[in-house]
Amino acid sequence: MRNGFGCILAYDVAAFIDSALQLASHLANVGDAKTLVIHPASTIHQQLTDEEQLSARVNKEMLRVSIGYEHIDDIKEDFTIAFEKIKEIN
Repeated sequence: MRNGFGCILAYDVAAFIDSALQLASHLANVGDAKTLVIHPASTIHQQLTDEEQLSARVNKEMLRVSIGYEHIDDIKEDFTIAFEKIKEIN
């Protein structure tokens, strides 16, 4: 985006990894200056039925990630470690 602004990414993941992340915060206000992660199905869309969630393009495996100002190597390391923890559990 113009002037260096970032975006929000949405990922489908097999496991709920946000609890394994250390750098990224689990908050509902994505779009902050720091890296944030939210599980929309259990937070901001929890009041919707499964059908309504799917209509809103939200599913149980989705995480939304808002990349913040932290160094990209730190962000990548945080996600790499979180995915490794999930592999160990599964």
